Amino acid sequence: MKLLRYGPPGQEKPGLLDADGRIRDLSAHVDDIAGAVLLPDGLDRLRTIDPASLPLVEGNPRLGPCVGRVGKMVCIGLNFSDHAAETGMAVPPEPIIFMKATSAIVGPNDPIELPRGSEKTDWEVELAFVIGKTAKYVSEDEAMDHVAGYCIVNDVSERAFQIERQGQWTKGKSCDSFGPTGPWLVTRDEVEDPQTLKMWLEVNGHRYQDGSSATMVYGVRYLVSYLSRFMSLQPGDIISTGTPPGVGMGQKPQVFLKAGDVVELGIEGLGSQRQTVVQG
Repeated sequence: MKLLRYGPPGQEKPGLLDADGRIRDLSAHVDDIAGAVLLPDGLDRLRTIDPASLPLVEGNPRLGPCVGRVGKMVCIGLNFSDHAAETGMAVPPEPIIFMKATSAIVGPNDPIELPRGSEKTDWEVELAFVIGKTAKYVSEDEAMDHVAGYCIVNDVSERAFQIERQGQWTKGKSCDSFGPTGPWLVTRDEVEDPQTLKMWLEVNGHRYQDGSSATMVYGVRYLVSYLSRFMSLQPGDIISTGTPPGVGMGQKPQVFLKAGDVVELGIEGLGSQRQTVVQG
């Protein structure tokens, strides 16, 4: 299934994408794509519904973040060997973990707002997975049972805030609009192998990122198990797994976003996003 949320910010309704790429309304069955709906039993109930029986959503509504009421957004840094190389940093011996404020989460096609004082706002196409069952001290063998599905995240990053302003990375990762998420949550059964997905990102039609989840250092299965040693993972939590090479910081000379730029990105089987950059 491809589950989604549509409508104005803060008023999103639950929906799914049918086989013809049309949005169907799920409001009569669930109140949101969140919480218990993401549990294995909740997803199984949705699978019993014939999409053709659901109301068709007319027009071209705004898509919201594909998951609602996100408890936390956990990100993994330097998790692609080729991206680590372009930054001149060593592959970490254990996953680098940082948090992205949930207030950064927006719809997949909402504008990216340049924060005040920003000079180095950058892009990162990332494969994210969404937790569907609480995970605490789980083994790698059990890990995938706790994944509801996958989606795209653009881990927008203000590099000066992140690297030059002291402390941890969070301040450069958490500005409003720095977490476009979606367009939909693709359930785990529809992604045969999350470690073989093509990933790309373009700015103003120029392709900067053209990689694959195959170069991830720590894969999804390992990350579920690893993170669950340090914190419980709850239904609806989003874990964004890092980016392939081609970020603006890695260009020679470096390239960063400016108002009016258009960012487009996608991951094989998970859809695509499109954002216009505006001054915040």
